[in-house]
Amino acid sequence: MKESLSQYIESYTKQLESGNVSKGYKGLMEYMMNLRTHFINQYPTEFIIGTFYQGYMDLSYFPITPKSLKNQKLKIGLVFNHEKIRFEVWLLGQNKQVQKKYWDLFNGSDWNKYVVSKNAQDSVIEHILVETPNFSQMDSLTEKIETRTIKFIKDISDVLA
Repeated sequence: MKESLSQYIESYTKQLESGNVSKGYKGLMEYMMNLRTHFINQYPTEFIIGTFYQGYMDLSYFPITPKSLKNQKLKIGLVFNHEKIRFEVWLLGQNKQVQKKYWDLFNGSDWNKYVVSKNAQDSVIEHILVETPNFSQMDSLTEKIETRTIKFIKDISDVLA
């Protein structure tokens, strides 16, 4: 039997009433906004940092456009995957046509440093940055995300140079 929206809302309401879901979600969103601010402050001339998107409790992300990829109309998505509770980094096109072009390029190549996405619809490449984030050590988490994101950007920029 398929559940109705009313049943989902009832379950959602019960979860919100406990207070834990809304506090956890708020904490995650604050962390993501602070992470975005960190990148803005650390890389004011190297990257253009886009608007933060909260998403629909599936993915939350903000785009990073490195100057090295801007002419190719590519950007990086720094993503929190709510369903898998992990941080990811995605190579994205500015639009679907650009994304498909680079997906075809990577999918048809023998370059295997990162796994090409299953389809060009969502991204060109998706890479896990932090599989099990430790939110008790925020500074360490931020450092891991930053270091691994910068490495991903450098690797992508180098292969497309």
